[in-house]
Amino acid sequence: MAKRKKSYRKKRPIAVTVIAAAIVVLFFIRLVQFFEPLLRQHVFQDGFRGAFLAGYHLTPLGGALLSSVSYLALSLAGIVVLIGFLRLHRWSWVLLMAWTGISLVISLVDYFYSHANFVVMASNVIIAYALNLNDVQRIYKIRSDDGGPVI
Repeated sequence: MAKRKKSYRKKRPIAVTVIAAAIVVLFFIRLVQFFEPLLRQHVFQDGFRGAFLAGYHLTPLGGALLSSVSYLALSLAGIVVLIGFLRLHRWSWVLLMAWTGISLVISLVDYFYSHANFVVMASNVIIAYALNLNDVQRIYKIRSDDGGPVI
């Protein structure tokens, strides 16, 4: 019987898979948010007819286009972070933590002043919790094995 080769690769904790799934959920939500303003302005039926600016202010069509482009940029950035995160790059952990914190603040402001997106809020809370687990921080070299910070 042949012996199995020892694998010296880092094993991913289950929390990394949970975070990756939450990022995929956020990706699909951002794609829906990309199409939604354009559908409201009937861009796919009428095309981009009309002005984007009226003086120094955006028209409803310009606002919809700006909103859609920003959500598309968020979707594409999420894919880049997901790839880096699954490859266990330290920069992706740092970027994802900062992104999650900013997104949670924006979600809370939306909750208090307009309409809240509870799926985005729940996904961000799950990501924030999972990023702070000891195993996840160790595998991304945020925390050392003795519990102290890595410098």
